[in-house]
Amino acid sequence: MRSSLAERQETVEAGAKAPATPSVRQQAVLDAVLALMVEDGDQLTMDAVARRASCSKETLYKWFGDRDGLLTATVRWQASRVHAGGAAVQALDGATLREHLQDFAVSWLTVITSRTSVALNRIAVAHAGSRKSNLGGIVLANGRFAIGERVKPVLEAGRDAGLLAFADSEAAFRTFFGLVGRDIQIRLLLGEALDLGEDEIRRDADRAVEQFLALYGRAKA
Repeated sequence: MRSSLAERQETVEAGAKAPATPSVRQQAVLDAVLALMVEDGDQLTMDAVARRASCSKETLYKWFGDRDGLLTATVRWQASRVHAGGAAVQALDGATLREHLQDFAVSWLTVITSRTSVALNRIAVAHAGSRKSNLGGIVLANGRFAIGERVKPVLEAGRDAGLLAFADSEAAFRTFFGLVGRDIQIRLLLGEALDLGEDEIRRDADRAVEQFLALYGRAKA
């Protein structure tokens, strides 16, 4: 049996070729991919993307390599909308830590409840079950795993500042991730028509942060 670490490394490598920072024109292509997923489900072809984005297939192959490269870039583009920690997380105080956690929670809830993310995740789950493509691995590597690697340094900086107490940053992140998401994503994937507005998302995010700090926070927080 292969180790989970080896499997995870393969999923990370699956998304290694996509452009890290897409240009404005490439962003328009990636938005076209997301729009097509909402409209047509998994009936996504390079021809359809080229038509929607008003570019040639040759340009798509030049920019993204192949269909998996295009999907990887699309997932990364969607995940980039999640605010998962700033560039500088040293010397955190309680207010700044709380602000980082709230910013992540609000942006992640906003992304996962969007029509584009629901469509993308439904296709990924279906493909993972049928082994139709590696989209499930691409979403894991460039979504959940990548976001976790961006948030954990914030948690660790909070621990270094004496604001949080935990032994394992991955376990702490999983707890926070679960408190923020609760059952919302699975309900959306199964077709429930949840319509969360900005105010409700903010309230849910604030509640998750308070619960997380109650579990892991120290008095200074």
